[in-house]
Amino acid sequence: MKRGAEVIIGAQWGDEGKGRVVDAIADRVDLVVRYQGGANAGHTVITGDEKFVFHLLPSGMLYPGKVCVIGGGVVVDPDQLLAELSELREKGRDRARLVVSRNAHVVMPYHKMLDVLSERERSASQRIGTTSRGIGPCYVDKFARVGIRIGDLMDEEVLREKLTLNLESKNMVLTRIYGEKPLALDELLEKGLQWGRSLSPFVGDAYLEVNNALDQGKGVLFEGAQGTLLDVDFGTYPYVTSSSPTSGGACTGTGVGPNRIDRVIGVAKAYCTRVGEGPFPTELSDPIGDRLRSVGNEYGATTGRPRRCGWLDLVALKFSVMVNGLDCIALTKMDVLSGLEEIKVAVEYQLDGQRISHFPLDHRSLSRVTPVYRTLKGFGEDISACRSFDDLPKAARDYVAFIEEYCGVPVALLGVGPAREATIIRGL
Repeated sequence: MKRGAEVIIGAQWGDEGKGRVVDAIADRVDLVVRYQGGANAGHTVITGDEKFVFHLLPSGMLYPGKVCVIGGGVVVDPDQLLAELSELREKGRDRARLVVSRNAHVVMPYHKMLDVLSERERSASQRIGTTSRGIGPCYVDKFARVGIRIGDLMDEEVLREKLTLNLESKNMVLTRIYGEKPLALDELLEKGLQWGRSLSPFVGDAYLEVNNALDQGKGVLFEGAQGTLLDVDFGTYPYVTSSSPTSGGACTGTGVGPNRIDRVIGVAKAYCTRVGEGPFPTELSDPIGDRLRSVGNEYGATTGRPRRCGWLDLVALKFSVMVNGLDCIALTKMDVLSGLEEIKVAVEYQLDGQRISHFPLDHRSLSRVTPVYRTLKGFGEDISACRSFDDLPKAARDYVAFIEEYCGVPVALLGVGPAREATIIRGL
């Protein structure tokens, strides 16, 4: 029986709970594939008494018998990847088979250094708010065609040649612009070769693994990192990530044609959060924003930074529906809204005295908009024990129905608590 291919994307600014949604439905697929981003992402999965934060590993790693793939569109920090694998082994949870694309690019030590140094040199108003994990500089080298790929770590001659070329320019920047000490070729070479030896059991042709699985009628689940509004092309540029978290990135990041994708699922919180700099129309700098952060435990899985919090922005969510071709929405953290007497959602913007219903891609325009809110009735009940849509209080059901009507797609999954089982599935 053909199971097909599904893509799970973040429909907001990241941190929507994609790992939790992947975990909820991964039991019915054969492969879970990560297609872009790097260790600047964090997928938190809670199962029983255990909590796992995956920065690079696909969320399906907790399932026995699965194949988990890191595609060529991902930039890999080998130290981080090996640490995650080691933690799973120590806890006896290394149950899936991992395949790492030989074409995935490697985050080198100089990428991390340049990330920190370049951000430090920016003025406060120009800072991007990066995670300092070297992701941006690594993607720069990828597109400048000087990047080092996973496969290069297993070929000493190629690795030496590429490192020699890179260090000529990197050391010039480090010493002459930033006043840092130069990096030594031999130390980096040995580190790279050691990575290669450790990763060699997992390295393969990821695109073949995925396409062969689809040819055999197997189920494949693609998961992105970050969110649509951080997409390098369609996000709030320049306050974005360095890759394409949108559904199209699943194709370019894994070598799968768009006609092979059967369904796209967008994950959104029942409110909005953002980490780092950039415009955020519905941000709340008041007690309600503080409450959302506290109750929702809104602190970055990668950096621990407090997230900016605000009301649900339906203008932005409908934009995500359009650019990703969403078939449905998975709405997480509904339980965080419990106890609010009223809940607001942005349904339009005011920009320079005019009302608009589209999401401006120009960040200067977006930073000037004022959200136009619709106020809905809140609900006081604790919904964390609800396991069907009908179990929810009427005000919660009305909230979901309003989102569906505005966005034009169904809400197929509801997260009503942090535990794996606190999930209401309506059509996934």
